Amino acid sequence: MVPLIVLIVTFIIFFAVKRNWVDAARYAFAAMFVLTASAHFVPSQRIDLVRMVPPMFPRPDLIVMITGVLELLGAIGLLVPRTSRLAAGALAVMLVALFPANIHAAMNELMIMGKPATALLPRTLMQIVFIGGLTMIAWRPRWARPAPVAA
Repeated sequence: MVPLIVLIVTFIIFFAVKRNWVDAARYAFAAMFVLTASAHFVPSQRIDLVRMVPPMFPRPDLIVMITGVLELLGAIGLLVPRTSRLAAGALAVMLVALFPANIHAAMNELMIMGKPATALLPRTLMQIVFIGGLTMIAWRPRWARPAPVAA
């Protein structure tokens, strides 16, 4: 739930400043992914994320590290207008790929950072919001794209 709150609050702040929904969304998603990526490297939170990985996948510790790095790279990519569409699309695909971990956590009632994992229905709705927002950034119409950066 915290990532959704960070996304909404930062979107409102950036939209108030930029008055451009595309830029506000890019910055808000970047902030959200920096937050979620940080959990991949904090030992007490990392343990919970490793437990979320379904048992059928080998090396859950490596998966958590790689996804944390990918989230950070995606956040950086969102901030660069030239790479923001690719980064948004890649992050949306990654969220789809990682959804089995959320299902596993909800179905097995795992504790994540001292709290029960988000129930499956709210988590699914959040994922739809995240994936939908990233898809809108990746496939935004030409008129909604940020102005190209002069060389």
